[in-house]
Amino acid sequence: MTFRHCVAVDLGASSGRVMLASYDREQRTLSLREAHRFVNCLQKRDGFDCWDIDSLEAGIRCGLENVCAEGILIDSIGIDTWGVDYVLLDKQGQRVGLPVSYRDSRTQGVMQQAQTQLGKADIYQRSGIQFLPFNTLYQLHALATQQPELLDRVAHALLIPDYFSYRLTGKLNWEYTNATTTQLVNINTDSWDEKLLDWTGVPRHWFGTPTHPGNVIGHWRCPQGNAIPVVAVASHDTASAVIASPLNGNDAAYLSSGTWSLMGFESKTPCTSDAALQANITNEGGAEGRYRVLKNIMGLWLLQRVLREQNVKDLQALITETAALPACRFVINPNDDRFINPDNMSVEIQAACRESQQPEPTTAAQLARCIFDSLALLYARVLAELTALRGQPFSQLHIVGGGCQNPLLNQLCADACGITVIAGPTEASTLGNIGIQLMTLDELNNVDDFRQVVSKNYDLTTFTPNPNHEIARYVAQFQPQPQTKELCA
Repeated sequence: MTFRHCVAVDLGASSGRVMLASYDREQRTLSLREAHRFVNCLQKRDGFDCWDIDSLEAGIRCGLENVCAEGILIDSIGIDTWGVDYVLLDKQGQRVGLPVSYRDSRTQGVMQQAQTQLGKADIYQRSGIQFLPFNTLYQLHALATQQPELLDRVAHALLIPDYFSYRLTGKLNWEYTNATTTQLVNINTDSWDEKLLDWTGVPRHWFGTPTHPGNVIGHWRCPQGNAIPVVAVASHDTASAVIASPLNGNDAAYLSSGTWSLMGFESKTPCTSDAALQANITNEGGAEGRYRVLKNIMGLWLLQRVLREQNVKDLQALITETAALPACRFVINPNDDRFINPDNMSVEIQAACRESQQPEPTTAAQLARCIFDSLALLYARVLAELTALRGQPFSQLHIVGGGCQNPLLNQLCADACGITVIAGPTEASTLGNIGIQLMTLDELNNVDDFRQVVSKNYDLTTFTPNPNHEIARYVAQFQPQPQTKELCA
């Protein structure tokens, strides 16, 4: 067989896609085609911010059935989504409670409680995961304390991609790369940490042994009667995006740019030093035993909200208008908790500027300028932290994901970071999803082999840093580069 047809289900915070990939083994060509796209958004239910799980499942099934209706024989299916969120099931496989989103306020103050009771350093040494107030560790504790009546009804807790795989196959799975985002996996054993799990107050039997990407979970029976393998890909979308990042050598960093921005590098060993804890660096699991040493940055979530609030329909026109405005007039910290899910993002940004004695951005272009400049400055600071941990500078930064289509932000990133930026591919999480499927089908040898396929088939754009740009001067003035010291392999 010359061609393989794989389907990637890629769910993001604002939309879901079912993508058909066609791979020619002889020519090593890889193409993607959208089979179905559908909306994903939060909904208020019983006072909680929740995901519409049933609507997402309907979108997934619609996309899969669309492909099958074309007469295409699917070789495999893989699902990737965001991390940390979960679905609870009873012994019959029926949902218990609500699929609450990480943006819900129920975890307010829980992270600080955990740090007081368990010790911040001990949590970090066990998990190696960045402290974020919505990590599953804190979500489960909030569940156990706020809704204890649900606990006895639950038999299993599945992270979002594992839940959808279960719905297609009837088989339970706990995929490793996504499991590590929970802050509940022990970084030394790659299994659930009993002390952390006990602190949540939920039973240990909810969780099965984490499995690394590349195994067949089960099979989906399509309407035509074919049993199609469902593969456990790197089901955290960032893990998939990193797999598809065409990193050139060991000195390349990556930035997965979308609703969240995730900047980091690959390492064979985790970074859990005091300096890593101080910088709040995370060590998430990756494919082939590689750690994703990275930091979560709030990302284009801020822009997505502003576009909706300001009723902006033409993003490219807005970017052109924004580029003409002076840099660094409005600067915020995109990672401030106040921006996780405010009632009105535009008003929240204005308030943050006002409170720091800055002018207030009033127009859509000014708000966008504030977001772009602030993200680029935060990218520069995070890259400096990663450089210090690694002990040597990076040669280039690869930006992948939907955000890499924004040339203004790409150039600002290059200018602020003082590093060559290579943008592309856009569909990184989908491609990484496909990559693991092709490896599972024995069409590719490993991640490095797949990255060669990506580089061959997808155009990349280079942005050269301009040290004379306003934002570069701003960085030089306010964000001096720390001295490097060998702390992490």
